[in-house]
Amino acid sequence: MSSFKGVPLKTFLRGGNMIYAYIRVSSTSQNVDRQLNEINKYNIPKENIFIDYQSGKDFQREQYQVLKSKLKKKDLLIIKSIDRLGRNYKMITEEWAYITKTIEADINVIDMPLLNTNTSVDTLMSNFISDIVLQILSFVSENERANIKQRQKEGIAIAKQKGIHLGRPKYVKPKNFDLLADKYNKKELTINQVLSILKISRSCFYKYSK
Repeated sequence: MSSFKGVPLKTFLRGGNMIYAYIRVSSTSQNVDRQLNEINKYNIPKENIFIDYQSGKDFQREQYQVLKSKLKKKDLLIIKSIDRLGRNYKMITEEWAYITKTIEADINVIDMPLLNTNTSVDTLMSNFISDIVLQILSFVSENERANIKQRQKEGIAIAKQKGIHLGRPKYVKPKNFDLLADKYNKKELTINQVLSILKISRSCFYKYSK
């Protein structure tokens, strides 16, 4: 049987406390197996595992909100890594404080034990350490985000100076475009026939046939 900090899971649950897990990927096309494999080591009941296929830009995610409504004092929430909770560290620190201080539940981050709030260390010291680590992560994340934006801004400016087109490539009309457009205007061809030959959308045809 799996255990947590030396305490068998069954014993932990018998005390009236529950263990939950949260998994998040950004879209339905992404695979949750890597996170699920780690979570399954704790033998958590399937109904206690909540999965969102959604961006981590905020916490307005259906399964996360259901999970949060179930969390009670001394319950335990397990996540694979802190970025699975969210990617906005300012919001993460606020959410972390709500779970650990308002609800008074514990959080276990598998990939970063320093963030865990249910260690054998004194609770006050444990929370103090996890808060410091979270603040450092928040600073590093925000600083990196600012650096990325600055690099993007500089890259765009350099590209424009070189005359490089940014964004979608411009549509290049085929040689027979004007001929087919003329036949359409003369009602010699239907719009569907023209679109079928040119292999373009109706809106694209109207845009470039003006």
